[in-house]
Amino acid sequence: MADWKKLLKDVLMADGTIDAAETKLIKAEVMADGFVDAKEIDFLVDLRNSAKENSPEFEKFFFDALTSNILADGTIDKKEAKQLRTILFADGKIDKREKAFLKALKVKAKRVCPEFDALYQECVG
Repeated sequence: MADWKKLLKDVLMADGTIDAAETKLIKAEVMADGFVDAKEIDFLVDLRNSAKENSPEFEKFFFDALTSNILADGTIDKKEAKQLRTILFADGKIDKREKAFLKALKVKAKRVCPEFDALYQECVG
């Protein structure tokens, strides 16, 4: 049986970028059921890390989806903080979009764990 995620990734990555039109298609499928689950986050992270360049539309959707998943219960626990660290440091550095994401996440969260606070301080200061 074909691996549809691999096939889709190969098609999306054919030119090395995820453009606005591709983002619209990805978003429609990921959000079809109204929420973003862990497998969808893993897929989006893989896409983001595999692309040479992502459109602003993809970056916005990526961080919106990640926020929705992480803050599903309004809090950031130790497991989620560890997941965020892995995702954000995948390329070994924190860029300005990732810093802005962490700032927004901190504001939106009802409660955060000490591990998230440590990640935030390390990345944002």
